[in-house]
Amino acid sequence: MTDLHRPDPINALDPIHLFDKPLAEDFTDADLEVKKPMDYAVGIEAVEKAMLPMAEHLGVEKTAKLSLTVNHKKGFDCPSCAWANPDHSKTLEFCENGIKNIVWDATPVVIEDAFWAENSLTSMLDKSEYWLGLQGRITKPMYKAADSDHYVPISWSDALDKVAEKLRGLDSPDEAVFYTSGRIMNEPAFLLQLFARALGTNNLPDCSNMCHEATGSGMTPAIGIGKSSVHYDDFAWADLVIVMGQNPGTNHPRMLNALEDTKTRGGRIVAVNTLPEASLKRYKNPQKVSGELGTGEQMADQFVQIKIGGDQHLLQAVAKRLFEAEEKAPGTVLDHDFIRTYCNGFDAYREHIMAVDESGVLAATGLTSAEIDELAQRYIDSNATIITWALGITQHKKAVATIAEIMNLLLLRGNIGKKGAGASPIRGHSNVQGDRTMGIWEKISPAFAAAMSRQFAFEVPTEPGLDSVDAMNAMEDGKVKVFMSMAGNLIAAMSDSGRSEAGVREVDLTIQVATKLNRSHVVTGKESLLLPATVRAERDVTSFGLQFLTSEDTVCRINMSHGELKPVSDDVRSDVWILCELGKRLFSESHPGIPWAAFQEDYDAIRDAIAHVVPGFEDFNARVKKDLTFVLPHPPRDSRTFPTPSGRAEFTIQDVEHVQTPEGRLMMQSMRAHDQHNTTMYSLSDRYRGIHKGRFVLFIHPDDLAARGLADGDTVDIFSEWPGEPDRVLRGYRAVSYPTVKGCVAAYFPEANALVPRGSVADICNTPTSKQIVVRVEKGELAATGGRPVTI
Repeated sequence: MTDLHRPDPINALDPIHLFDKPLAEDFTDADLEVKKPMDYAVGIEAVEKAMLPMAEHLGVEKTAKLSLTVNHKKGFDCPSCAWANPDHSKTLEFCENGIKNIVWDATPVVIEDAFWAENSLTSMLDKSEYWLGLQGRITKPMYKAADSDHYVPISWSDALDKVAEKLRGLDSPDEAVFYTSGRIMNEPAFLLQLFARALGTNNLPDCSNMCHEATGSGMTPAIGIGKSSVHYDDFAWADLVIVMGQNPGTNHPRMLNALEDTKTRGGRIVAVNTLPEASLKRYKNPQKVSGELGTGEQMADQFVQIKIGGDQHLLQAVAKRLFEAEEKAPGTVLDHDFIRTYCNGFDAYREHIMAVDESGVLAATGLTSAEIDELAQRYIDSNATIITWALGITQHKKAVATIAEIMNLLLLRGNIGKKGAGASPIRGHSNVQGDRTMGIWEKISPAFAAAMSRQFAFEVPTEPGLDSVDAMNAMEDGKVKVFMSMAGNLIAAMSDSGRSEAGVREVDLTIQVATKLNRSHVVTGKESLLLPATVRAERDVTSFGLQFLTSEDTVCRINMSHGELKPVSDDVRSDVWILCELGKRLFSESHPGIPWAAFQEDYDAIRDAIAHVVPGFEDFNARVKKDLTFVLPHPPRDSRTFPTPSGRAEFTIQDVEHVQTPEGRLMMQSMRAHDQHNTTMYSLSDRYRGIHKGRFVLFIHPDDLAARGLADGDTVDIFSEWPGEPDRVLRGYRAVSYPTVKGCVAAYFPEANALVPRGSVADICNTPTSKQIVVRVEKGELAATGGRPVTI
């Protein structure tokens, strides 16, 4: 048993200004500097940029304690990415962006009362996400009345009474929507879905709908589960790792340690991407002498620079080469024993793949046959292959089909349930996978609904609810009266920013459980509440003592987490406290089987309930307290058993679609900058790509610039077109000549969301196609619109 009643917690810090830069200003376009992109990732510079500011702003003692406990079994879970913790953690188990996230969250800068009086919501509409976040922590419940343009303080009791009153007054439970991001942990996620379903709705959209929804939809028909089929240590034993649509150095930097393990044991890495990324060139591990003083580790042995949207064609072309090689040397390429013992659909799949047209593949991918031959031969030569991917695969029209092809390719050589092999989707936000495991999903399964009904003695609704895109559409149509968000920034993260902002203003009441200001707090419903929450680095103490929470990482490991800091204010509350207070107000009489008061004081009670409802969590409390961590069962990985309807792995047939770029148009993708986590900016720079003090840039091939009579550094306007709708445009962007694929351009998320039409979604999973938007680029004269959409 771990001792959760430790003495001498780290005290909260006195409020100070966290940044030297004046908080009332953003960088202007004139500040933008473009330098040469870096050809390596991390190194000593990354440590300096993380640790020196942390020590400056949090102090040496607190820096030491936090940096030595983050991502350790007796510490707290990093609030940044979902990358897995190894069984045997290094002394320093964090990355640059993780430390920046901790400092950003645990900032001693607090928003004073004067700020709310001096800054109307209207005045904050032209402020960037960066500016909003710099203002500091929200420390009091705040309320905006329907006839007001300002937030004013409100007591917790009055704030929660307003929420309860509004929910009681709905004509239908489906007029309420409950959204969450990966910031919240397993226990409050379980309570949130319980609260929504006790109300009577499955309107539980979350950030998965906009990122990895395609992963579950593509993997589950193949192997019966939509989660990673590898352990952390499998990377060390892989002969080959194929990294698709992914930039580890920015989005999950600690993954570079696992990829370095692949190389150290003699494995090879292939990068499939549209942009060359520094982290897939060289990794300078700061915990090694070679990373501090040497050149570091070369990462990608082959860079397959593919056109946007061509990944499915590539995978089919590689599969066809495997079949052709098998014909030449029967029994040497495919794993016939695995296929015969565990799989269905092989013959139909083979027939489909042998009809793949090479000319179509080359047109869609922009690759040569020789490049595809090389990748196919690497796969044939590997006895254990991991294919890993992120949003560069999941945010396309054919994202689900592409992931299904990844599974097909893995099945051909038996790369499921084998050491050093498997499917490895990488979630980009800590515990977003855990939220889904806990039941945050608009499509509740019959088994989960039945278990919930047995445990809490009420009839759980089973009608599918609204996902993120459909929820925004419903707001626009006036069908949503209450929108509650547990963390997150849906307004900024959602596609078609102009429509999103107009839609949310139709909602009667928006409730944001929040830590710092973001766009979703200044674009509100008619009434709005801000409810200030604690962060992971802060202690959570109830009458039962110090509490802990748990999270699930990207390889299905459950990790214990408890903070070290005293909360920044006595008036911030935990997610659990907030949900239980609402539950007591609404359901004490109507749902006596839900022990909200017990949940609120003793989180063990929540975990006991989870153990009765969620498969894999049997004896939850005992297991997590004994070892501080455990791995959830994964039948395909653990025993090559497949929870599909047939009980076998399934080859699936997927038709390809080549999204043609019309004459004079380009294909655009959105992406994060390095100093960014989702919609949160730690600075306005992206040093790996050479961008400093600005975000309004368009990365474009030099030939595409020349074809439009443009030069590097010119000001451009970016237009997106959608049938039957006015053009969307972002004005005043700086064109940056960059070695992307010809015909493909890139801009930063979330600003580029203004160009993603709401109707442009992936087949099956309804995810916005943020990596596949047809645009035209023209010479511009006006200043940048700051990511604010202009419709013409």
